[in-house]
Amino acid sequence: QLSEDVERVSENPTEEREGEMEVHEDSSSVILPDGELGTTTPSLRFSKTCLKNVFSVILLFIYLLLMAVAVFLVYQTISDFREKLKHPVMSVTYKEVSLYDAPGIAFYPGKAQLLSCKHHYYDHIPPLINPGQPGDIECTTQRINYTDPFTNQTMKYALVVQGPRDVKKRELVFLQFHLNETDQDFSAIDYLLFSSFQEFVSSPEKAKFMKDCESSYSSWKFSGGFRTWVKMSLVKTKEEDGSETVEFKQETSVVNYIDQRTNPRSDQLFFVVFEWKDPFIQTVQDIITANPWNMIALLCGIFLALFKAADFAKLSVKWMIKIRRRHLKRTRQVTNHIS
Repeated sequence: QLSEDVERVSENPTEEREGEMEVHEDSSSVILPDGELGTTTPSLRFSKTCLKNVFSVILLFIYLLLMAVAVFLVYQTISDFREKLKHPVMSVTYKEVSLYDAPGIAFYPGKAQLLSCKHHYYDHIPPLINPGQPGDIECTTQRINYTDPFTNQTMKYALVVQGPRDVKKRELVFLQFHLNETDQDFSAIDYLLFSSFQEFVSSPEKAKFMKDCESSYSSWKFSGGFRTWVKMSLVKTKEEDGSETVEFKQETSVVNYIDQRTNPRSDQLFFVVFEWKDPFIQTVQDIITANPWNMIALLCGIFLALFKAADFAKLSVKWMIKIRRRHLKRTRQVTNHIS
């Protein structure tokens, strides 16, 4: 009989396993006394579930905090971009040249007379042989009369002289004026610098050209009885509409002229020198540092983080609800089991 039972079990192992499962189920359906209930396993399960819930809540708060930070970054990025659009940064670049476009120097001598005008090189001016006497005028000059642009009634007389060009050879222009008598305690001659003497020569309406220059550029003075040394530098400014304006910056040094003429004179002598300060043309333009593509990329990254955080928060809430339902289901099962 024993050998027949072994052969039957070896031929039908599944039936034996099913029988064992039925036995286990029957044994599990047996109601245990209160002292014999498994108290260790439910407490462990409850502690693990509680830790998971607490951890999930902490993660949820962390991602809510990250979402708040991301929203603040979006607001701050947009605010910074708008501020940079309103306040562009000034950019200064320097371009080195060997020859300048000869500037125009407009003098308003009044009753003064031009005695001499020469171009010198390498910063060397020979001593005057006959100061106060007419000399050589080797500069290109033009005389013009036009109405004052501010009053439109007063006629103004201007003597326009071609300025220096060759900055490598340190070309300079030396001029001497003479004023026989004056009604004022202080005698001075006004002058005006504009960017291109050639534009003035080729202009069909020179009077209008000079009126525009006087309206756009500043005027300076040099006094009698001194040698005034003017070193010029050129500044170009690019406007927002694409136009370009030109202005001059100058450094002026004044040296006293010692009049060594034998007889005391009541007339005034004016000496002025014009030279380029350096071979660099300064270009100034406004640049908006805010790059829209960088801002768009940053906003895309922030919004992607927001969506990811929202998705994770949604999954965390679903997971917490699922764990809660599972815990309630187990509690009901245990309660039904006990009852």
